[in-house]
Amino acid sequence: MSAIDLPADGAPPAFAGVWIGAPPSLVQRLTVFWIGLVGVLFPGVGPLLLGGMEAAGRLSANQLGLAGMAELVAMGIGAAVVGPLFGERRLRLAAVTCGLLLAALDLATTRASGDLLILVRAVAGLPAGAMIWLITGMIVRSPRPERWAGLYLTIQTLLQLGVVTAIGAFVIEPFGPDGGFMLLAALTVSAVLAGLAIPGAYAPLVETAENPKGLPSSRGWIALAAVFCFQAFILAVWIYAEPLSRQAGHPTSVASTAFALSLAAQVAGGAAATALAGRLSWFWSLTVAVILAAVALLVMASLPSAAMFLAASAVFGFVWLFASPYLTPLAIEADPSRRAALLGPGASLLGCGAGPLLASFVVSGADVRPAGWLGAGLALVTLVIVAFLHVTRPR
Repeated sequence: MSAIDLPADGAPPAFAGVWIGAPPSLVQRLTVFWIGLVGVLFPGVGPLLLGGMEAAGRLSANQLGLAGMAELVAMGIGAAVVGPLFGERRLRLAAVTCGLLLAALDLATTRASGDLLILVRAVAGLPAGAMIWLITGMIVRSPRPERWAGLYLTIQTLLQLGVVTAIGAFVIEPFGPDGGFMLLAALTVSAVLAGLAIPGAYAPLVETAENPKGLPSSRGWIALAAVFCFQAFILAVWIYAEPLSRQAGHPTSVASTAFALSLAAQVAGGAAATALAGRLSWFWSLTVAVILAAVALLVMASLPSAAMFLAASAVFGFVWLFASPYLTPLAIEADPSRRAALLGPGASLLGCGAGPLLASFVVSGADVRPAGWLGAGLALVTLVIVAFLHVTRPR
């Protein structure tokens, strides 16, 4: 079977060891990867830079949360709507246009404050999401999507760690948060240049009776609901990791250590998922990982000892990134056209924004533990959807 042949049922050759369409060259793979990595930088560095804006009096505490949530939601919309508007035949135009717009908005952020800054960051999420859509298009057409997704998540985490470290060590003190946004703009310009070398087009995905207009099938939408709930339950609790540590009476160093341990464990989890892609059942890998993540977050919400809190944060970080790549084969099995998988990052980012928003309704300044129970409930919904899709899959 060649790279463009299809099975008799018309579905793409999922997990068949071939690309859908012409395989991209090494240079094209690297440049698409770089564009996707730059597009997803802000969720990793945003808390540091927006926190600096708040410390400088350019954002209030409430505006800080709104700015972060608005950008995440806009990134989800960009990945689900803006990217597809360019289409699979205008990839270089999408990369260059979105890169230039994002760089301009990063620079505009250095001149903004208050509500205007929130608006600028919200608009910035749209081209960033479209840049993520570009790499997603390559991943879902690859012969082993979960391996490529794991590689992307692992490198993304390492890059975010490197950029945050560099900004904290060399940029914040002499230049303030504005210097950080200028660095982001420079990296985005490099993604614009990379956009000139990416494939001109992707092979079209198959249209079926269930998705004649290029939208996911009904089962694909259900899979996207699982992706949304997965990220929502994770972020609903993890966003309150520092307040949970404080409420447990831990020294202030415990929370920062927990973040560092979790980040290191995330890299290990993503690397493990990449190495084991194709060797483990996506269903059992995802199911066990979701259960372990929910248990770890509930342990943190129980206000344990500092040692137990740190251990739980490490377990959580590992299974979070280990589980995430398996969301791609979940979506592909539910919708073999791979259109649901193409919208997966959009659903993930929307879930990342929705989780903290939902948690804000159940916590109080004196007690943030209810976020743990909210997260457990969303994790249960995730498991139910995953099990439903697996049990009712076509034989």
